[in-house]
Amino acid sequence: MSHETLDPLFNPRSVAILGASGKRNKLGYLQVKALIDGKFTGTVYPINPKTEEIEGLTCYPSLLDIPNPVDLAIFCLSAENVYKGLEDCAKKGVKAAIIFASGYSETGEDGEQKQRLLTDFANKHGIRLIGPNCVGLVNTTNGLFGTFSPAILAVPLNEQRAVGYVSQSGAFGVLTYMAAAQNGLSFNYFVSVGNEMDTEFSDVIEYMIHDPKTKIITGYLEGAKNPQKLRSLAKEALDYNKPIVLMKAGRSSAGSRAAASHTGSMAGSDKIYDSFFQQTGIVRVDDYEDIISFSKLFLSNKLPSGKNTVIITSSGGRGINEADRCEAYGLNIIPLKEKTTTEIKRHIPTFASASNPIDLTAAASVSNPELFIAPLRALIEDPDVDNIVLTEFPLNWTDDHPLLQEFIEISRQSNKFIFITTFPLEGMSIPKGIKSLENNGIPVIPGHLNPIKGLAKLVEYSEQNRKNQRIYQSEELDYLQKPDVQYLFTTNERLSESQASHILESYGIPAANRRVATTKEEAVHFANEIGYPVALKIDSPDILHKTEADAIRLNLSSELDVEQAFTEIYENATSYKKDAHINGVSIQEMLPEGIEIIIGATNDPVFGPVIMFGLGGIFVEVFQDISFRVAPLTRLDAIEMIEEIQGNSILKGARGKAAVNADQIVDVLLQVSTLVMDNSEWIEELDINPIIVNENGLKAADAMIVVRNNIQQTTSVRG
Repeated sequence: MSHETLDPLFNPRSVAILGASGKRNKLGYLQVKALIDGKFTGTVYPINPKTEEIEGLTCYPSLLDIPNPVDLAIFCLSAENVYKGLEDCAKKGVKAAIIFASGYSETGEDGEQKQRLLTDFANKHGIRLIGPNCVGLVNTTNGLFGTFSPAILAVPLNEQRAVGYVSQSGAFGVLTYMAAAQNGLSFNYFVSVGNEMDTEFSDVIEYMIHDPKTKIITGYLEGAKNPQKLRSLAKEALDYNKPIVLMKAGRSSAGSRAAASHTGSMAGSDKIYDSFFQQTGIVRVDDYEDIISFSKLFLSNKLPSGKNTVIITSSGGRGINEADRCEAYGLNIIPLKEKTTTEIKRHIPTFASASNPIDLTAAASVSNPELFIAPLRALIEDPDVDNIVLTEFPLNWTDDHPLLQEFIEISRQSNKFIFITTFPLEGMSIPKGIKSLENNGIPVIPGHLNPIKGLAKLVEYSEQNRKNQRIYQSEELDYLQKPDVQYLFTTNERLSESQASHILESYGIPAANRRVATTKEEAVHFANEIGYPVALKIDSPDILHKTEADAIRLNLSSELDVEQAFTEIYENATSYKKDAHINGVSIQEMLPEGIEIIIGATNDPVFGPVIMFGLGGIFVEVFQDISFRVAPLTRLDAIEMIEEIQGNSILKGARGKAAVNADQIVDVLLQVSTLVMDNSEWIEELDINPIIVNENGLKAADAMIVVRNNIQQTTSVRG
């Protein structure tokens, strides 16, 4: 459904309250009072057959008795009365409803069935729903406080309201709303989606993207119900220059799943969320403080041009502390050019320091506050400087103070990102001139909100925004005819190495030349065809780790070696797993020296096909130097996956070695992406490990595919 269908939820002209009450401790009274106290700009209709008036508003016996149209109904009813209320909404032509009641899908199968009935009815009659099991929806720009939470009305509203917030947790969402308001940031929208019966988390994000009042979209996420939609919305938000800033809960490894492949065993759900956010440009934060500081920094209407940061302080200790914090979050505390330091020294006392951090000493705080301006002119002329952070600021400069105006004018003329972070001491944290500073694009953020971390996140967003200007198109590879490989999946739980390699080659992925022999004579014949030296491996879908089974021999250089190896491999394999299905022994070319990498895929229960890249061979599980991206990949995704691992320096040619052909790695990542997208209903996991890569090219030395349908059947049998 179109995002416009949510407009009656956010901008209704009239609101009916089902279950309104005159009793002050009742939810129905709290809701009426919230709309009155919030100064809702539309008309409010309380519904109560036993009361004529609540807080000066005329009550109606039922929704159908209201003489005028109703856009939004707010249900202050118990779960057993909701369906009847929704039937009245359909008769009345109500376009949207907020349902607070619990007792639905969160309670189990019976509740889920009740919820499904409501959803089907609402869909049939075109009614958009928020909830159930939620604390409601707030639009502070029109006074729509569609919530029973008095805490939301207990905090001040600030003039600037351009940050939307959507939460999968009601109580935590309310706390975040309050914390933001207490720190000078008012949300324009607050939405508690509850059970997401109709309106999902991503639907609210879509509405905010298209809403001109919203400059930043923030939220609390426990799990994405529709990651594909969220991915397309993230691209749209980048086009609109609207950051999506999410606190994603659940960083623990509890979501990880033990699996047959290297990729599956390392693909914990949180790692994939991290990668998903990175590739889509969604800003992931750790707590509500990060949402507040990022939002206040972004609302300055400037984006940082880079990571190079200079600190101006009146406390050497505080300057060092903030410098450490900057570098911990990936910002560069750069040494200043001699020209810059020389110019700064002309304007500060000899006992102050002109190096970065610039220490004005306590003299600036106590007797010479004008020193806070002194370094600015030199710094804004230095092309190496991207960000200027002041860790203290004169508290007594009022809005009309000439030095404050001078500071603002210098900052306005510069493209540098400048902000102030104060030490959070009760009663003396906030400069008197904060309103003028923030109105002119200079955020003032107390240190307890960790604005340095917020700056680092804003730099990341800025970089992603610039990348978005260059490329964001999906680059699945097009084939004149989709390779016909699905027949291999229908009768197997796992594919043998030779079967997996056949599929790779069908998708243009280079693999080592190989033949499968069932006799010693065939093995010798194939080895002579391929050319010595060769490798021999057992080819069986039931023996995944050939080294453990002692069923692999390398660097065989004669017919006698091949005959002996064939016999040993067969005997060892049957001894290792007596009931293993054995296709034969694979005779394979020995690949030239190179670096071992791994490319894998797993079918994640939330995101679908996910691609993994890292250094391969036996060390992949030891070092876990890996990167993930959700398929389908773009070429930029593939490049970033390679650059992200610490072992990238090895691929670039460490210790005099030649750099590998990175373009071919990118091509294989895109080919694997296409392969798993084409066959997502079949492939549960795929491992190509190792791939031998050097300056001349690459080839897959080994591959394994686990078939999805058989895993699902096995799981259901096990219960």
